[in-house]
Amino acid sequence: MSKIAIRINSADIVAVALEPLAKGTSVTLEAMDNVAEVTVVLQEDITAGHKFALRDIKKDEPIIKYGYPIGAASVDIPAGCHVHTHNIHTLLSEKFDYSYNEAAAKTAYENWYKETEELRKNVPVVNVYKRKDGKVGSRNEIWIVPLVGCVNKISESLAAWANGKFCGGEPKPSVTGGLEGVFTWTHPYGCSQMGGDKETTARILANLVHHPNAGGVLVVSLGCEENNIPYFKEFLGEYDENRVKFMVTQQCEDELEEGKKLLTELASYAGQFKREEAPLSEIVLGMKCGGSDGMSGITANALIGRICDAMTGMGGKVMLTEVPEMFGAEQMLMNRAINRETFDKTVGLINGFKDYYARHNQVCYENPSPGNKAGGITTLEDKSLGCVQKGGKAPVTGVLKYGECLTERGLTLLEGPGNDIVSTTDMTSAGANIILFSTGRGTPLGAPVPTVKIATNHPLAKNKANWIDFDAARILDEPSDDVRDALLNQICDIVSGRAVTKNEKNGYREIAIFKDGVTL
Repeated sequence: MSKIAIRINSADIVAVALEPLAKGTSVTLEAMDNVAEVTVVLQEDITAGHKFALRDIKKDEPIIKYGYPIGAASVDIPAGCHVHTHNIHTLLSEKFDYSYNEAAAKTAYENWYKETEELRKNVPVVNVYKRKDGKVGSRNEIWIVPLVGCVNKISESLAAWANGKFCGGEPKPSVTGGLEGVFTWTHPYGCSQMGGDKETTARILANLVHHPNAGGVLVVSLGCEENNIPYFKEFLGEYDENRVKFMVTQQCEDELEEGKKLLTELASYAGQFKREEAPLSEIVLGMKCGGSDGMSGITANALIGRICDAMTGMGGKVMLTEVPEMFGAEQMLMNRAINRETFDKTVGLINGFKDYYARHNQVCYENPSPGNKAGGITTLEDKSLGCVQKGGKAPVTGVLKYGECLTERGLTLLEGPGNDIVSTTDMTSAGANIILFSTGRGTPLGAPVPTVKIATNHPLAKNKANWIDFDAARILDEPSDDVRDALLNQICDIVSGRAVTKNEKNGYREIAIFKDGVTL
């Protein structure tokens, strides 16, 4: 049997090339689940990550990959031919009826619980920062939060000064404790916004102020903006006055000197925190993919799914977002909803985002980017079925609206778009201490929290080693449990301050806030 291609599910009628394959190559795929071994001779060159037909496929026949349809054939496709955008069309539409199968959900839960039994007995211990509100942080930083884009540059100047003054000019985590860096989360909003957008900006920024990775926070206001301090405090709620300071720049004779004074106070306060032992299950994990390719659902997302199963099996909190990239695969998640209420919320999550597309006169199924397609992803169903592999087999225990914070243990679905910066900010705002970010094309992007870049293929991991933290293509060559445990160990090292992610090392950390209305 060759490892040059893979049939993911026994029901699949296409296989995926694991390396570039030349026309005329004979590919034999092993038997699976009472489905016989199959040999096919390629009729065309097949790029790595791309699909080819395992048998003759008739026009309009559903194309099965991951055990589910990823579209239908637009023409007859002979065995061994390339299967991609030129001969597949989507089966998605704006409306679809969903059903809840309680028996299937119960079976899924029982299988997941049994498979994670050993993990519950051996929960790793990590060294984190315990906060007064019961949350834990993987970092102990000072965050500067501008309430409006007008004070972005002031905030950046203050962060640069504070890093030079208190962190030796180079922010970095410590294995023991103390202040580990000063960062500002600039954005263009906070004024000229109305209604929902104005509230969304305040809510996301308030969540960042409360984030446990920040040991101290300086909130910077201009003074005349819509998102002014009195308005913002309505969303912020209770806060520790030692941990959170406010500055209105229009009311300061010298805002830089006033900012330095407040940052000095915050550095003294935050610098007192030390790392303490806690189970890994206290960490909040976010999951994301960006710049996907045809290998994403086979290697990186599948590996993240195994981490999701491990973390939820230990009693941890994990979140999955990118709702448009659930379209076409949503029933898989709905079949694992812990109860009817969660199923109904999941249906509302999916249909709510479809309605968002409709309000803007856009179809919901035109999602794969040019880079996705070049990497082997054909339709949104193809992309979504690969995307949701990050959820593993874990039961879906909760659904959150955009701007809400995670409280439930287990796997939670978080409302948010597929856009990389918006969705990583969304997860950070919801409480993620660390984000696993799979990529097949490569991206340097990082969230405010450690963002672990996981490559889907060996060439990317090798060629962009300055971006990539882990090579998930190892799962094709090594026992999957060993690769899962290696990534779990790396996660433990990162959240304990023994290692940094590439986005932290490079200083690639930023935010973006979802916008759905007019700008005045």
